[in-house]
Amino acid sequence: MPADLAVLDLGPLGLPAARAATAAGIGTVGFLADPGAATELNAGRPPAGSLLAAADLRRMLAAGFRATSDAAVLGRVRTALICAPTPPGAGRAPDLGAVRAAAGALAPVLRPRTLVVVESAVHPGTTQDIVRPLLERGSGLRAGHDFHLAHAPGRLDPGSRTFHYANVPRVIGGLTPACTEAAAAFYGRLTDKVVRARGLREAEAVKLLETNFRHVNIALVNEMAVLCHELNIDLWDVVRCAETKPFGFLAFRPGPGAGGHAAPGDPGGRLRLVDVARQVNERMPRYVTERAAALLNEHGKSVRGAHVLLLGVTYRPDLPDLTGSPAGEIASRLLGLGARLTFHDPFTAEWRVAGRPVARADSLHDAVAAADLTLLLQHHGTYDLQGLATKAQLLFDTRGATPAGAAHRL
Repeated sequence: MPADLAVLDLGPLGLPAARAATAAGIGTVGFLADPGAATELNAGRPPAGSLLAAADLRRMLAAGFRATSDAAVLGRVRTALICAPTPPGAGRAPDLGAVRAAAGALAPVLRPRTLVVVESAVHPGTTQDIVRPLLERGSGLRAGHDFHLAHAPGRLDPGSRTFHYANVPRVIGGLTPACTEAAAAFYGRLTDKVVRARGLREAEAVKLLETNFRHVNIALVNEMAVLCHELNIDLWDVVRCAETKPFGFLAFRPGPGAGGHAAPGDPGGRLRLVDVARQVNERMPRYVTERAAALLNEHGKSVRGAHVLLLGVTYRPDLPDLTGSPAGEIASRLLGLGARLTFHDPFTAEWRVAGRPVARADSLHDAVAAADLTLLLQHHGTYDLQGLATKAQLLFDTRGATPAGAAHRL
């Protein structure tokens, strides 16, 4: 099947898009700058830590999907999605290096009437002020006249059994009304509902609002967790009761840190609440470490020399994704205090902290029984927490997943 769509970068945004397009019968090629990575994908081997199962990748390949590092292929498609990662860079602004590289690879072979969509998480103005000039200079074409340019913020809920690519509405905004309609026609083949934004900046700002909404609310409930502990109040019961309110409240739960791919965004340093929320969430690993040390001390043990078992080191339950997981900082702080660490995670075979390997517990129940402190950082579905609580000498649950009274909870 000849390729009609090119997905530039096959990471957390690109692979799901390529999978959805292939399933919809769209001839799809994935572009990677690394030839070795493209070869691995074409051999049916997903990237390390990817949420795409090998069986799903094999089905994509059987349906005609291919990965390539040959930029010439990009000149044969009618639609190109830029799905490059934008990790925090200088001043916490998104690092646009990969986005620039993707646009630079596409520009020399860009054909008239092609639709280019930026899905990468960027600050408002990026698609028009940075991506557009790169494409125009490299191609000699004019956006909105010779080719269509749009933005469609990524909306994925990894591992969810409820929300998947097709049933989550996609927001799209174009440089011109014609660009918006071209993007709407494309995404209408992949999703049940398309929502048109007024333009590029509005579409980009949607992702900014959605990401900041999550971080601000996590920060609020994390602050409540600290307060309730000091006042000897069961926060988890407070949340349970509060979420019965049928209006004006959306339940969030505290944890050892926010984690995830999308960092809170604050263009120009004008969103004061977002900056405070970031500070609150970033202090949680230190707070968890201090609580762990205090628990050991209350039970007559020093953190120096104590055997601490970390349960669950990924950032989301039942997924192998370590992106932004607070477990790394917590482990580093415990090591700095002299603790002896082991970890267990059914989705992580090897784990390193500050370049040092952390020993993995083979027998979960034996490891829990042997540890001076078991610290639950992520609640994977395979964990029988009631059973583990009876085995543990001391269990600190940062996720509120244990039965009331079975463990010390955040």
